[in-house]
Amino acid sequence: MFNRDHWQEIFQTIQKNRLRTVLSGFTVALGIFIFIVLFGFGNGLKNSFKQFFLDDATNTLWVYPGQTSKPYRGFKSNRRIEFENSDLKDIKDNFNFFLEEITPRINRSDRVRYKGESDNYSSRAVAPAHQFIEKTIMMKGRYINEDDVMNKTKNIVIGRLVAKDLFKDEEPIGKYLEMGTSAFKVVGVFQDQSGDREERLIYMPYTTRQLIEKNNDKINSIIVSYRPELGYASALIFEKQLRLFLKKKKDIDPRDNNGIRIRNIADQVKQNQQFASVLQIIVAFVGIGTLIAGIIGISNIMVFVVKERTKELGIRKALGATPKSVIGMVLQESIFITTLSGILGMISGIALLGKIGDRLEQFFIIDPYIDNFTALIATVLLILFGAIAGYIPAKRAARIKPIVALRDE
Repeated sequence: MFNRDHWQEIFQTIQKNRLRTVLSGFTVALGIFIFIVLFGFGNGLKNSFKQFFLDDATNTLWVYPGQTSKPYRGFKSNRRIEFENSDLKDIKDNFNFFLEEITPRINRSDRVRYKGESDNYSSRAVAPAHQFIEKTIMMKGRYINEDDVMNKTKNIVIGRLVAKDLFKDEEPIGKYLEMGTSAFKVVGVFQDQSGDREERLIYMPYTTRQLIEKNNDKINSIIVSYRPELGYASALIFEKQLRLFLKKKKDIDPRDNNGIRIRNIADQVKQNQQFASVLQIIVAFVGIGTLIAGIIGISNIMVFVVKERTKELGIRKALGATPKSVIGMVLQESIFITTLSGILGMISGIALLGKIGDRLEQFFIIDPYIDNFTALIATVLLILFGAIAGYIPAKRAARIKPIVALRDE
């Protein structure tokens, strides 16, 4: 069926019916092009989702002191709970099996000055483990280390935008910034994938902040990360035991839900993963719907093409062409046009996604993409159904008697 004469006939037919060929090919190319672009946008939404919701470590518990709502052991209700340095040690000692990292956090806001430049920035007083929990990326210098904590040094790590605001083009490492009434040495510059807000922060040793504030040992919150291999179920057990431990230590009624607040990222991650799965299903439905629309378009075009050629097919049958050869000719032409157009649409769609990058970030579409396997499978499916769309009307036309086909108007 696929011989030289057939190919010559196909090209002659295409040349004589350019408009029909262009319409058929455009329908196929547009179908696969739209599918690839929409599927890529879906993956771009997932990338945006991951950046916003999964930027920090996911195996963490964020522990906050609250205000009691029940009296307990002689203490009145509405008592404000405070965390201290001893709480860090007690958590380490009692939850060694679960624990991976632990860091306190003390949040403040300071007026920061360097030469003639000044602005207000938020600062976080932390331990070295905070770098790994927040996934902070060091651009220059180093992060806060254990020596800084032990010696209560006035070393700080500043965000990329803090360095840009205050130092302009000057090298910040080794320079001193005035914060309040103290001078701090810049030992590192960091960046964060969470964006501008995170990159306008300043980190310092938590012991240094406590020293400045009348040498107290108070901390705002505690962040702990558990071993990832423990899994979701163990994370819930850890959360429950940690909550009970702190309530007991702080003399809080076990039934009081306000004294200690814990945010378990494992719960958030599970919800986010469910959302991502729903998003993937939506993307799949959009893709399937687009393919179906393309297939319907191809079918309509092929019905029109075969109808238009009914008299031609009748002449061929009158001259001795068999139904099989008639079907083969139409089918071969259909597959050729569909394949060529499908590949063109696939390449165009992939090329467009490659050029978009982060230009649609304001619409929450970041680096849209489609893997080559998915694009190829979608194109093959469209070609396959295009062949079927050509086969059905061709088979019907091949059954028409030559005399009837010749009378067709």
